[in-house]
Amino acid sequence: MVKRVIYIHGFNSSEKSYKAVRFGEYMAHYNVEYCVPRLSHEPLHAIIQLEQLLTPNSVLIGSSLGGFYATYLSQRYQLPAVLINPAVKPFLLLSSFLGANYNPYQDTHYELNKSHINALKALFVAQLKQPSLLYLLQQTGDEVLGFEQAVKYYLQCKQHIEFGGDHSFKNFESTFESIVDFLKIT
Repeated sequence: MVKRVIYIHGFNSSEKSYKAVRFGEYMAHYNVEYCVPRLSHEPLHAIIQLEQLLTPNSVLIGSSLGGFYATYLSQRYQLPAVLINPAVKPFLLLSSFLGANYNPYQDTHYELNKSHINALKALFVAQLKQPSLLYLLQQTGDEVLGFEQAVKYYLQCKQHIEFGGDHSFKNFESTFESIVDFLKIT
């Protein structure tokens, strides 16, 4: 069975994000099905979109809010996941974005409201049941999300911490081999 690699983009991003595209180019050298869905801004809709893509042979890669979604799906369905500068508690950060929003990468206007924040709270995995399924890629220079929270939350998981960098995860390509090894992509 061919492995399905699902890349999960972050908040106000799209399937055309730099990391999604670059990793997709790298995956072209492997016998995998690479999927990068354009996710809804509504958390529960995004989770449903992702659940519809899951197979028993799926592996996940999530960036920022996508890392939060990947954590939830990994722990619920026992799937390996790589998390790139993940949002640990996005419901705290996104509260400051309530109201009208625009996603330039999807060219969509939408309203972020309390129901979205509550949905994110409901998806939060307070205690990681299977930390061995998770691999944290974190840069300390992340200007959007405090790196300390992710390092502490994913303490029992495999971790690759780089000093410096930023939220986009500079030199992302340098991690490709370790991602492939962790996800057992052949």
